[in-house]
Amino acid sequence: MAHTRMRTFNTRDTYPEQNLDNDLSQGVVARGTTVFLRGQVSQDLDSRESLHAGDPALQTQKAMENIELLLEEAGSCMAHVCRIVVYLTDIRHRESVYREMGRWLKGVYPCSTGLVVSALARPEWLVEIEVTAVIPDESS
Repeated sequence: MAHTRMRTFNTRDTYPEQNLDNDLSQGVVARGTTVFLRGQVSQDLDSRESLHAGDPALQTQKAMENIELLLEEAGSCMAHVCRIVVYLTDIRHRESVYREMGRWLKGVYPCSTGLVVSALARPEWLVEIEVTAVIPDESS
Protein backbone atom coordinates (compact mmCIF):
# COMPACT_ATOMS: atom_id res chain seq x y z
CA MET A 1 0.00 0.00 0.00
CA ALA A 2 1.24 3.53 -0.74
CA HIS A 3 0.72 4.69 2.85
CA THR A 4 1.69 3.35 6.23
CA ARG A 5 -1.34 2.76 8.46
CA MET A 6 -0.34 2.92 12.13
CA ARG A 7 -1.96 0.68 14.75
CA THR A 8 -4.95 -0.43 12.73
CA PHE A 9 -8.10 -1.55 14.53
CA ASN A 10 -11.78 -2.26 13.99
CA THR A 11 -14.53 -0.53 15.93
CA ARG A 12 -16.30 -3.84 16.65
CA ASP A 13 -13.38 -4.57 19.01
CA THR A 14 -13.09 -1.06 20.44
CA TYR A 15 -16.83 -0.49 20.91
CA PRO A 16 -18.28 -4.01 21.42
CA GLU A 17 -21.53 -2.58 22.78
CA GLN A 18 -22.25 -0.86 19.45
CA ASN A 19 -23.11 -2.48 16.13
CA LEU A 20 -20.15 -1.01 14.22
CA ASP A 21 -17.58 -2.48 11.81
CA ASN A 22 -15.22 0.32 10.79
CA ASP A 23 -11.56 -0.21 9.82
CA LEU A 24 -9.55 2.68 11.33
CA SER A 25 -6.00 3.50 12.40
CA GLN A 26 -4.31 5.74 14.93
CA GLY A 27 -2.25 7.47 12.24
CA VAL A 28 -1.39 7.47 8.55
CA VAL A 29 1.97 8.33 7.01
CA ALA A 30 0.94 9.40 3.51
CA ARG A 31 3.07 9.58 0.40
CA GLY A 32 2.01 11.85 -2.45
CA THR A 33 0.14 15.10 -3.04
CA THR A 34 -2.41 15.98 -0.37
CA VAL A 35 -6.09 16.47 -1.21
CA PHE A 36 -8.19 18.39 1.32
CA LEU A 37 -11.93 18.10 0.79
CA ARG A 38 -14.42 20.53 2.20
CA GLY A 39 -16.87 18.94 4.62
CA GLN A 40 -19.45 17.05 2.56
CA VAL A 41 -23.14 16.86 3.39
CA SER A 42 -26.21 15.39 1.79
CA GLN A 43 -26.31 17.92 -1.01
CA ASP A 44 -26.39 17.55 -4.77
CA LEU A 45 -23.07 19.02 -5.91
CA ASP A 46 -24.56 20.49 -9.08
CA SER A 47 -27.93 21.85 -7.96
CA ARG A 48 -26.95 22.47 -4.30
CA GLU A 49 -30.27 20.88 -3.29
CA SER A 50 -30.27 19.35 0.20
CA LEU A 51 -31.32 15.69 0.17
CA HIS A 52 -32.67 13.11 2.64
CA ALA A 53 -33.89 15.44 5.40
CA GLY A 54 -34.26 13.58 8.69
CA ASP A 55 -32.39 10.42 7.60
CA PRO A 56 -28.81 10.28 8.92
CA ALA A 57 -27.91 7.05 7.07
CA LEU A 58 -29.02 8.37 3.68
CA GLN A 59 -27.35 11.71 4.38
CA THR A 60 -24.12 9.82 5.10
CA GLN A 61 -24.49 7.81 1.91
CA LYS A 62 -24.84 10.99 -0.15
CA ALA A 63 -21.90 12.66 1.61
CA MET A 64 -19.73 9.60 0.88
CA GLU A 65 -20.89 9.57 -2.76
CA ASN A 66 -19.81 13.22 -2.99
CA ILE A 67 -16.45 12.40 -1.40
CA GLU A 68 -15.83 9.54 -3.81
CA LEU A 69 -16.71 11.73 -6.81
CA LEU A 70 -14.51 14.63 -5.67
CA LEU A 71 -11.56 12.35 -4.95
CA GLU A 72 -11.86 10.83 -8.42
CA GLU A 73 -12.00 14.31 -9.95
CA ALA A 74 -8.79 15.14 -8.04
CA GLY A 75 -7.04 12.01 -9.31
CA SER A 76 -7.36 10.03 -6.08
CA CYS A 77 -9.79 7.47 -4.70
CA MET A 78 -11.26 6.19 -1.43
CA ALA A 79 -8.30 3.84 -0.93
CA HIS A 80 -6.08 6.91 -0.42
CA VAL A 81 -8.17 8.53 2.33
CA CYS A 82 -5.88 9.23 5.28
CA ARG A 83 -8.09 11.22 7.66
CA ILE A 84 -11.80 11.60 8.16
CA VAL A 85 -13.64 13.96 10.51
CA VAL A 86 -17.33 13.33 11.19
CA TYR A 87 -19.61 16.01 12.58
CA LEU A 88 -22.95 14.86 14.04
CA THR A 89 -25.76 17.00 15.36
CA ASP A 90 -27.08 14.18 17.56
CA ILE A 91 -25.04 11.41 19.21
CA ARG A 92 -27.96 9.03 18.64
CA HIS A 93 -27.14 9.10 14.90
CA ARG A 94 -23.61 7.80 15.48
CA GLU A 95 -24.29 4.12 14.86
CA SER A 96 -26.23 4.57 11.60
CA VAL A 97 -23.74 7.16 10.30
CA TYR A 98 -20.66 5.11 11.12
CA ARG A 99 -22.21 1.92 9.79
CA GLU A 100 -22.82 3.58 6.40
CA MET A 101 -19.46 5.35 6.39
CA GLY A 102 -17.71 2.08 7.20
CA ARG A 103 -19.10 0.44 4.06
CA TRP A 104 -17.26 3.03 1.96
CA LEU A 105 -13.96 2.71 3.84
CA LYS A 106 -13.72 -1.05 4.35
CA GLY A 107 -10.05 -2.03 4.36
CA VAL A 108 -8.81 1.59 4.14
CA TYR A 109 -8.05 2.28 7.85
CA PRO A 110 -8.06 6.11 7.92
CA CYS A 111 -7.56 8.15 11.07
CA SER A 112 -11.00 9.15 12.29
CA THR A 113 -12.30 11.83 14.62
CA GLY A 114 -15.96 12.21 15.51
CA LEU A 115 -17.52 15.33 16.97
CA VAL A 116 -21.00 16.17 18.18
CA VAL A 117 -21.91 19.76 17.38
CA SER A 118 -24.97 21.84 18.17
CA ALA A 119 -25.70 22.55 14.50
CA LEU A 120 -24.36 22.50 10.95
CA ALA A 121 -24.72 25.26 8.34
CA ARG A 122 -28.30 24.24 7.47
CA PRO A 123 -30.82 22.87 9.95
CA GLU A 124 -31.73 19.86 7.77
CA TRP A 125 -28.14 18.58 7.76
CA LEU A 126 -27.51 15.93 10.43
CA VAL A 127 -23.99 14.87 9.41
CA GLU A 128 -20.99 16.45 7.70
CA ILE A 129 -17.87 14.51 6.72
CA GLU A 130 -14.48 16.04 6.00
CA VAL A 131 -11.75 14.01 4.31
CA THR A 132 -8.03 14.36 3.70
CA ALA A 133 -6.56 12.04 1.06
CA VAL A 134 -3.55 11.88 -1.21
CA ILE A 135 -2.79 11.45 -4.85
CA PRO A 136 0.03 8.92 -4.55
CA ASP A 137 3.37 9.38 -6.22
CA GLU A 138 3.68 7.18 -9.29
CA SER A 139 6.51 5.31 -7.56
CA SER A 140 4.27 4.42 -4.60
